[in-house]
Amino acid sequence: MLMLNMKPKSKEEISRLFLRSYDNDLDAAIAALKNAAVSAKKEKKTKLPDTPVVVKLENVSKQYKLGKQRVDALKDVSLEVREGEFIALTGASGSGKSTLLQLIGALDKPSSGSILVDGSNISKLRDAKLSEFRNKTIGFVFQFFYLQPFLRLRTNIEVPGMFARSHKRERREQAELLLEKVGLSDRSRHLPKELSGGQMQRAAIARALLNSPKILLADEPTGNLDSKNSHAIIALFESIRQTYGTTIIIVTHDSAIAAKADREITLADGELVL
Repeated sequence: MLMLNMKPKSKEEISRLFLRSYDNDLDAAIAALKNAAVSAKKEKKTKLPDTPVVVKLENVSKQYKLGKQRVDALKDVSLEVREGEFIALTGASGSGKSTLLQLIGALDKPSSGSILVDGSNISKLRDAKLSEFRNKTIGFVFQFFYLQPFLRLRTNIEVPGMFARSHKRERREQAELLLEKVGLSDRSRHLPKELSGGQMQRAAIARALLNSPKILLADEPTGNLDSKNSHAIIALFESIRQTYGTTIIIVTHDSAIAAKADREITLADGELVL
C-alpha cells in the first residue's frame, strides 16, 4: 500500500509507487485500476438524491390477451424514483419499457401490484380521477409530436390548460414563457407544418409542461430526430429539471442519451435487469 505521508513529485513516480504496491505485477495493477473505475462509475450512477420518493411500484405485473394467448408485458416489477431524478428506461424492443411508462402515467392499469405516484395509489383510481391526476401531475412527450396541424403553435401549447379549464390569460402567459424557454418565441404564430422536427419536439415538450407537472414522461422523444437535435432535446430536459425540479423518466434506445441520466434502468422480457 502507498504511504499517505509520501509526496511524489511526478506522475512517473506515482506510477512506480502504485506498481510497487502490487509487487511490480503490471496485470494486477491494471486490473485494480479497472475495478476502481467501474466501482466509481457504479457509485456515481446509483447514488440517489436526498429527496422524497415520487414514484413507487410494488410487485407490478401487466398481462395482455392476444386472442387466446396471454402476454406478460411486465413481471413483478418493484421500483422507486425520487423527486428530481432523471431516469432512462432501456432494453430491447418488447422488453416492457413503454408499458412501464404508460402505467406510471396512468394511461393503463396494472394487472396486479400497486403504483403510487406523488402519494396517490393510481392503480385504484377511477377513470375520472385518473384523468384529473394525469392533467395535473404528469406531462407526456412522445416520439410522434401529436401537435394539432390546424392550430398555431402557441394555441397548441395551451391545449392542456384548456382541458384543465385554466384562465385563458393565465395559460396564454404560461405558453409564452414556455415558448421562450424552449427557444420558439419567434414561432408562436406558425403552424406545425412550418416547423422542423426538432422544433416540433421542443414545442411538444413545452406543451407537456404547461400545467407544471411534477413528472415528465418521454417515450423515445428523440427517435425521429438526427443526432444534433437529439442532443439538443436532452440538453433541454436537463435544463427543465434544473429550472423546475421536474422528475424525468425517458424511454430510449440511445446509449449516449441513457448515459446522461442519473440512473439507467434496464428491462428484459418484462423484468428489471439488476
